[in-house]
Amino acid sequence: MSTMTTAAPTPSQQQQLAPLSAQTSLKRSRILFDTSSSSSINNTNTTAQTTTTTPLAAATQAFVPPLFDSQLHQQTIKRKIRLQYPSEYSKLAFQAEENEVDAEGGEKQQRKETATARAVREIRREALDRLRSGEDYVEAGGDNSDVGAEGRLVIHREVDMKSSVMQSNQGDVGLGGALIVSGSNNTTAFSGPNSTTTTEQQQQKGQPIRSGGILVKRDDDSNTTIPTPKWHAPWKLSTVLSSHLGWVRSVAFDPHNTMFATGGNDRVIKIFDLAKACVASPDALKITLTGHISPVRGLAFSERHPYLFSAGEDKLVKCWDLETNQVIRHYHGHLSGVFALKLHPTLDLLVTGGRDAVARVWDMRTKHQVHCLTGHDNTVGALLTKGTDPQIVTGSYDSTIKLWDLAAGKCMTTLTHHKKSVRALAMPSYENTFISGAADSLKKWVGSDGRFVKSFTGHKGVINAMAVNDDGVLLSGADDGSMNFWDYNTGHCFQQSMTVAQPGSLDAENGIFAAEFDLTGTRLITCEADKTIKIWKEDEHASELTHPIDMKNWRKKCIAEAKKRY
Repeated sequence: MSTMTTAAPTPSQQQQLAPLSAQTSLKRSRILFDTSSSSSINNTNTTAQTTTTTPLAAATQAFVPPLFDSQLHQQTIKRKIRLQYPSEYSKLAFQAEENEVDAEGGEKQQRKETATARAVREIRREALDRLRSGEDYVEAGGDNSDVGAEGRLVIHREVDMKSSVMQSNQGDVGLGGALIVSGSNNTTAFSGPNSTTTTEQQQQKGQPIRSGGILVKRDDDSNTTIPTPKWHAPWKLSTVLSSHLGWVRSVAFDPHNTMFATGGNDRVIKIFDLAKACVASPDALKITLTGHISPVRGLAFSERHPYLFSAGEDKLVKCWDLETNQVIRHYHGHLSGVFALKLHPTLDLLVTGGRDAVARVWDMRTKHQVHCLTGHDNTVGALLTKGTDPQIVTGSYDSTIKLWDLAAGKCMTTLTHHKKSVRALAMPSYENTFISGAADSLKKWVGSDGRFVKSFTGHKGVINAMAVNDDGVLLSGADDGSMNFWDYNTGHCFQQSMTVAQPGSLDAENGIFAAEFDLTGTRLITCEADKTIKIWKEDEHASELTHPIDMKNWRKKCIAEAKKRY
């Protein structure tokens, strides 16, 4: 192997190179020339040991293969940047810099190159200049004239992206980490908190890995997507109804939005006129139905028949004819108390769940049990029914959520993200998603396959009730009387309040057991432990000026949650 010799730079040239080297170091970063290999440069024959090796020759053979490969750049670096920043690819990958280069005809032309290529070119030029001056030759070769044949160039470069926050097309939070480009092979590995491509995985795939490369560190906070929440007016208490003699445990609206029914621990069902109840009229109560011998835990009005269905802790499921106010059907089969009841939106089916850890599907007309959905290990405390698969969703005290195939009567998916009992489920009418509530957090899911969307954190308490209206307002009520109002689309909590127990009640009777919006979404009814029914409405005097969105705390919360692993 032939050797190259060059004269050492004069002191004047070194003085000219020093400011340029310092400026480039401050602008780009630092350079680390690592020669961990102990192999010798002059390995061709034994006579080469007597040949004088210059710093330039050592650098020439240390940089094998070349630091910058156009094919490596085009196929790996641009691809990785495009995958990580699809919407801002042109801004990040091609931060153009106009360089004047002498052409063949003596004219000057402008050349645009990528930021990565420019960084490699400038730092390589700086490294060669330092090697020519003999600054790094002693560090690389030591006292001997042997320099590692597998040298590597590692560039630590801070990318200033605070001026433009990068975000993907889907609005997902950007991944933090470093981009490592190998020097000898066309392989690229992205290292970040959510990265799945590791060195071991690449070795299993048979891809060669080189220890050297390029590290480009990015700012994590600047890549966090901050969704803009929709403004909602705060809610305030409008009317309090005191009619039940025990805890009020369930509520349901009729399909015409003219009346609503409530059931409680006093074992009775009361039907109120909605319009009169909102103005606290003394004749708001229309009728009281008696027949259960235990607390009434579930109520539902039929949309196609003048029927009201009720379920209680006495294992009974009843069908009431509202024209005669009598029970016309019983559904027998539960082995313990029934805690939840829902009607199918399109079929004449009734779904109940209870303390026997099963959900039972009934034919509304024949009273026969169609399916017995088994699989939970504890009480089924919440239910959802939909017109599309999965048509039944169950939440259980075993902290799991199951999605069921109604035709086959089998479980499609089991969601195990919650750590506490799932006591409440809610679903909006305008999109195929649903939300579950437990003592740890609220979690939003895709309704079709159960994919996790996001967590709503901040409500400390056992969530007993949830409701969502068509305006995207989500309510979560806890057993300690706390009420949180959320923007359903973004998860922003725009109001936190406490319900007020009626005079004469204990502070311990400050819990919320059930909640429901009326069909217009302008009235909210909560059933509480102080034996009252409370009607809430929006504050008509509120505006975006009087109650603005706290974007500062909302941004801090989004960034803090983005740094969490899950």
